Amino acid sequence: MKTIIIVGMPASGKNIARNYAEAKGFPYFATGDLVRKEVQKRGLDPTPANTARLSTELRGEDGLGVTRLALAKAADSVGTLVFMEGMRSWPEIELVRQKAEATLVAFIAPKKIRLERVAARGRSDDSPEMFMERDMREIAYGAAVPIALADEYILNANTVGESVAALDEIIKKYYGDGEAMNSRIESK
Repeated sequence: MKTIIIVGMPASGKNIARNYAEAKGFPYFATGDLVRKEVQKRGLDPTPANTARLSTELRGEDGLGVTRLALAKAADSVGTLVFMEGMRSWPEIELVRQKAEATLVAFIAPKKIRLERVAARGRSDDSPEMFMERDMREIAYGAAVPIALADEYILNANTVGESVAALDEIIKKYYGDGEAMNSRIESK
């Protein structure tokens, strides 16, 4: 299995990778999706506090629990190339790399832009008031290390089109023509 691991701070533009993957037909697995599903399954309000508490719980004592869940789902997929998102620490990156050839891509954006995006998207599991607290929680999980040690970076401070083009170039650089890979996925 070949994997693109997407990392970045909240509102850095990781969703661009999700939209790209979905448009190309590549499977996409995000730990945050697993956390939000578990919040819903337990009948909890999707508040920042509930989501943070459950995220920490699912990570487990070693911090790898939710990544193991995402990795198992990715391994069950039929994709030649899969995307994974939500790894927050270097041990999580190493866990994925034990199971798959992986390229680590970090989306980065200035704090001011990220805060504006959080305010604009209005998701129930984050808020402008909790922005710094959430950033600090991500850093405490170890998110700064995978970002610092990424194989590739996408500065997402301008247009979505520029970020999509940068991601497309990364896919081609490491895995060849994305369209050819996509057709291999569809033929399975």
